[in-house]
Amino acid sequence: MPFTVEQIENISNAAIEFHFQRGTVTSQTLQDKPLLDAMMKKSKNFPGGKDNITVRVKGEYETTIQGFENDDTVTYGNPANIKKAAYPWKLIHAGIKFTKHELLQDGIRVTDSSDGSSTAVASDAEKIALANILDDKLEDMQEGTDRGMNDMFWRDGTQDPKVVPGVMSFVVDDPTAAQVVGGIDQNANTWWRNRARLGMTATTAADQNVVQLMQKDWRQLRRYGGKPNLVLAGSDFLDWFEKELRAKGNYTLEGWAKDGKIDASVADVMFKGVELQYDPTLDDLGRAKYCYALDTRHIFPMVIEGENMQKHNPARPEDKYVFYKAVTWVGGLVCNRRNVHQVFSIA
Repeated sequence: MPFTVEQIENISNAAIEFHFQRGTVTSQTLQDKPLLDAMMKKSKNFPGGKDNITVRVKGEYETTIQGFENDDTVTYGNPANIKKAAYPWKLIHAGIKFTKHELLQDGIRVTDSSDGSSTAVASDAEKIALANILDDKLEDMQEGTDRGMNDMFWRDGTQDPKVVPGVMSFVVDDPTAAQVVGGIDQNANTWWRNRARLGMTATTAADQNVVQLMQKDWRQLRRYGGKPNLVLAGSDFLDWFEKELRAKGNYTLEGWAKDGKIDASVADVMFKGVELQYDPTLDDLGRAKYCYALDTRHIFPMVIEGENMQKHNPARPEDKYVFYKAVTWVGGLVCNRRNVHQVFSIA
């Protein structure tokens, strides 16, 4: 028996709900996306606004102490050092379509009725066939959405003015350059800078140059209350980091012998208790030698309430026998403190 349009909507809605779990990123992807996973888990809501998401930040203080005796004149300050960082919010769409022709090719008939007339009950076999067709298309939409969101959260926004500027717009290679970030001049405000150490020497592993420099910089990341909890690295950076560990014989007991067999690998590496995660996207972006240390308390998405992967079922145009499914995400990426994030790279 044929499907009604309403039945197709119900089945496809259930399939979308399965693939797009509310507020999370599913694990059915072809490539790990640790930044996307972390960002989606840290999403916060906001009610919307005309242009930008704004946060108030402050890095300068005027009030100080003053010694006095008897009738000495004392002074009073009038601090006015609050600045506003502004970040654009954008509307992001991903969608699929399928046609009546496609369904008929798979033996699925559709009763094209919106008023309930000519209603028919589909067989279990037809339901399974429709679910299988939708599963393939929705898996494509899910992976495509994840790839696009992940790429957006990493890149600096110059690739497309209609997408959200990502991590690389806040954690820049040259934080001392004349550049406005979030509406604040980083050159004129030294406190409004991320940290960067690029081109670290990586020639003699036994020197442990990278490990020692990271140790030094990590202290500065904590200087103003930072607690980096997300460290993402490209493959070349991780390869060298592991070489420095091997050069000093830093194998665990589990790394040598287990169940009578020798395991010559190094366990997943950590720094200051934070795992260095491999993010394949850095390789894709030509940044295999880079590593980003982020504090996700101070860099996170803000989404208009109710607009986090909202599902849509656009009506079929009267002149086309096509069915449409879509999801939208409306928000921006916010950084309210830059001096707790750092980019590293090896030469």
